[in-house]
Amino acid sequence: MKALNIKGPFRGTTGHDHHVREFVRALHSKGIKIRLDDFSYWSPNKLPEKMCDPWFETLNQDVDSKTVLHFCMPHQVVPEKKMLNVNFTMFEASRIPRKWVKHNKKHDLVILPTEACKQAWINSGHPESKIALCPLGVNSDTYQPRLEPLHLTTGNNGKNVNDYKVRVLNVSDITPRKNLLGLLRVWIQTTEKTDDAILILKIMCGSDKWLRKFFKSIEKTEKEIDKTRYDSAPVHFLVNQKFSNVDMPRLYASASHYWSMSHGEGWDLSMMEAAASGLQLIAPNHSAYKTYLDEEIASMIPSKKMPAKFKWSDGVHKFFRGADWWVPDEDIAARFIGEVIENGDGSRQKKARDRIIANYTWEKSTERLIKVLTDLERNN
Repeated sequence: MKALNIKGPFRGTTGHDHHVREFVRALHSKGIKIRLDDFSYWSPNKLPEKMCDPWFETLNQDVDSKTVLHFCMPHQVVPEKKMLNVNFTMFEASRIPRKWVKHNKKHDLVILPTEACKQAWINSGHPESKIALCPLGVNSDTYQPRLEPLHLTTGNNGKNVNDYKVRVLNVSDITPRKNLLGLLRVWIQTTEKTDDAILILKIMCGSDKWLRKFFKSIEKTEKEIDKTRYDSAPVHFLVNQKFSNVDMPRLYASASHYWSMSHGEGWDLSMMEAAASGLQLIAPNHSAYKTYLDEEIASMIPSKKMPAKFKWSDGVHKFFRGADWWVPDEDIAARFIGEVIENGDGSRQKKARDRIIANYTWEKSTERLIKVLTDLERNN
């Protein structure tokens, strides 16, 4: 394969934008000519101009490719005539929408990052012969231990985040699937003011309405459990803050642990970056996490498969109708958090990083992608 057309988001802050940029860089470094067209509808939050790499904007010339690789949901693909159309996508539930099966059957191939995604497609009636797997990657040179931490001052008497013994990080968009209310509920119920610990929540939200809804939901949760976050170990919110490629790794360096209570993941790039950064990991034992984590390198929270329910809509709830996702056991999560606060429990940190960088770099992911696309072109 000497050339490739790519259509996908690359100007925004989402994980999809990120992996499009990483694949484009890696493919280009291997001598493959790229034409890149932005999928502008994907990302409400765009990167500030100072954080954009203008090089991507130069990749707008025809490159005589046989294949176009679409990074978007199946129903968003606009196939190119007389070309092989490949959809690199994912989903975070036990099955995919019926319309997605219909759309993906029209494409020459669908590429998915995990076995959990593959099973969701197969369980929904998509032919296995038109599915290929290509796990995503992480930049292990950028995300690594011993970087200088960011200086983050909290509202707790101006105390620096790095002065706490235990510093638990979560990086998420505000969406019901991320289960941030469950995460906060466990933290508030489990921790006390006197604990030498802090929870750092870096959250993004493209709508002021949904941001207000989120904080009102926190207040409702506090009333339900009869305890507020002001009576627990502190919670430090970083709301809609866009960090550069230098400062984002330093944010991970400010933490000792990374924790997810997500209901389902297609990949979870933030967990991978946390692993590469040498953090101790706490993750639900479901979906994408089972691809690259186990109890040897992470604290795995048992999870039950249950119907996906949205207490408030985030615009994608319709895709989950009739599907199952996973609910992490909050009692076990509370036990893990309690153990972390008591003794740190950092024995798995090096193992997690070693596992991730041995198997999931962008170079390895790109080599897999090239093989998949080369085999497709050879057979067509």
